[in-house]
Amino acid sequence: MSNAPVDTGRRRFLTLATAAVGGVGAVATAVPFIKSWNPSAKAKAAGAPVEVNIGKLEPGQLLRVEWRGKPVWVVRRTEAILQQLQGLDGQLRDPNSEEPQQPPYAQNASRAINEEFFIAVGLCTHLGCSPTYMPDSFQQQVQGIQSGFFCPCHGSKFDMAGRVFAGVPAPLNLEVPPHQYVDERTVVIGLDGGTAS
Repeated sequence: MSNAPVDTGRRRFLTLATAAVGGVGAVATAVPFIKSWNPSAKAKAAGAPVEVNIGKLEPGQLLRVEWRGKPVWVVRRTEAILQQLQGLDGQLRDPNSEEPQQPPYAQNASRAINEEFFIAVGLCTHLGCSPTYMPDSFQQQVQGIQSGFFCPCHGSKFDMAGRVFAGVPAPLNLEVPPHQYVDERTVVIGLDGGTAS
């Protein structure tokens, strides 16, 4: 048996060093594990909801976002645009959005939960081309109507509620995606918001 004194400083150093290395190892293992809980970019593209800030959108302005790999439009409509929607029923194929592809809150004149904002998938219901937003020159397409959407591929025309005009190739109104308002500045595309208020 040795009567040599025990070096408690060295023992303490080794204990702390071992604990530090173990802690770093635990963190290095936990970070990838926790990251694996988040949806991948592929999963987000497949349908994860998209939060959109609409607070800075000017009247008449269109904002494009992507949801499920599709373009989604958010347009802040003016009072003049909303009034223009009222007298078009006789020129539209489905003025009341009665076709079953529409959510219940799209079955009104503005086709929206909040009539100030029009939200639609920006793809023509004919063959999937992306119509052009014409905020000031749509009357070249439909006499007396200042704003609307025109599909350059085959000539389909849509009003500012995404309702298709009669006599064009597109069979249905533009699709209104599920959405809900978090507050007056934020809308989430991809979550169903229920009924229009």
